Amino acid sequence: MEYKYPKFTPEMKRTHTILIPNMAITQFRLLRYALTYDGYKCEILGNCGSEVAQLGLKYVHNDTCYPALLVIGQFLDALNSGKYDLQHTALLITQTGGGCRASNYIHLLRKALEKAGYGYIPVASLNFSGLEKDSGFSMTIPLARRALACVFYGDLLCSLRNQVKPYENEPGAAEAMVEQWVARLGQTLLAGKGYTAHEMKRTFPAIAKDFAGIGVTRSPKVKVGVVGEIYVKYSPLGNNELQKFLEQQGCEVNFPGLMGFVQYCIYNMGEDHVLYGGAGGIKMGTDLFLRYLDGVERAMLKAQKNAGFYAPGPFTELTEKPAGVISMGAKMGEGWLLPAEMVELVQGGYCNIVCAQPFGCLPNHIVGKGVINRIRALYPAANITPIDYDPSATRVNQENRIKLMLAVAKERLSGGAPEAAPVTAEQLAGGAPEAGKTPATV
Repeated sequence: MEYKYPKFTPEMKRTHTILIPNMAITQFRLLRYALTYDGYKCEILGNCGSEVAQLGLKYVHNDTCYPALLVIGQFLDALNSGKYDLQHTALLITQTGGGCRASNYIHLLRKALEKAGYGYIPVASLNFSGLEKDSGFSMTIPLARRALACVFYGDLLCSLRNQVKPYENEPGAAEAMVEQWVARLGQTLLAGKGYTAHEMKRTFPAIAKDFAGIGVTRSPKVKVGVVGEIYVKYSPLGNNELQKFLEQQGCEVNFPGLMGFVQYCIYNMGEDHVLYGGAGGIKMGTDLFLRYLDGVERAMLKAQKNAGFYAPGPFTELTEKPAGVISMGAKMGEGWLLPAEMVELVQGGYCNIVCAQPFGCLPNHIVGKGVINRIRALYPAANITPIDYDPSATRVNQENRIKLMLAVAKERLSGGAPEAAPVTAEQLAGGAPEAGKTPATV
């Protein structure tokens, strides 16, 4: 007999608490305020530990990708905890609309709930691409605008925090500033404000100014960038608290912003028209949307630079980075965005890169590992190490591999080598540099 899954109805908006798996912590904490303003009762899950993965393995096929195992395990662990009224609980999961697990494991989750005895709990979908059309959870334009604002604010807070924390004179000052601004922005969002382009552009400089006011003592640090599959890249549960580990090793860490992935997904919708033809209206719509996001993004990056912080180039420049490395037609999973972020990081001085590779993410493995040699040829200073994350991989082994990368980085740093010099798209397209003309060094 076919399983008829329960639907999240509009009435449940008032009666149910929605559980949300954690990924990008700061961005998701702000997103909770946006959902609360829209009338939803939400809780961001924080339960972690090996038991979460083991619970996922119990109810999902072991060949399923690692992020799916973790998210489903986290949901089931929360439902087993006894903290929630299960008759008035729903689950929320994101869907990007692509061909990877981000679109498809909502069905795995529903099957796991049925097997675990929770088949009556509805699952809602958060997406921008019209999936799950019969769901009572609707992504309205006002909610979408607030959600995008949460991503912009979260990206800025994370970037500034990561550039201050390794050098702060008063331990915990950067983290405290993040907490202060999350609370402040949360109240602003609950008041129905703070999400328009004008308001964001006015708020960005104030945030950057506050972080610039934190006392720091600058000293040479190993700079490490993190790329990879979106969930494992950001989630402490998915990457075994990678950021915390790198900071304990004395590194300055750079996680490219979540907005880059959002723009990547939108851009690819228009790129489909360029590559394969079809309705021109979609291309026009995506171009207009990206133009709006570009204006806000440039204001955010300008606020960072004006306050004395590093800021990457806007997304329009990021689309030029894959030239000479990979085709823009590589759009499955993180696709061309992954090598583009590697190039961006190396050009920005973050030559040491951890590429987080989850089990079961075939596009991520092919693209992530496949471009490393090409990037190293173009940037001899690129110190890239792919790290596999799966249920059988031990944390000790992962951290030891990262330590080997850091040993090389520290040796280069102690040698006084300069940061990477920018390389243009024309140079990339021209192929690897000639002998004696190294475009980038640590």
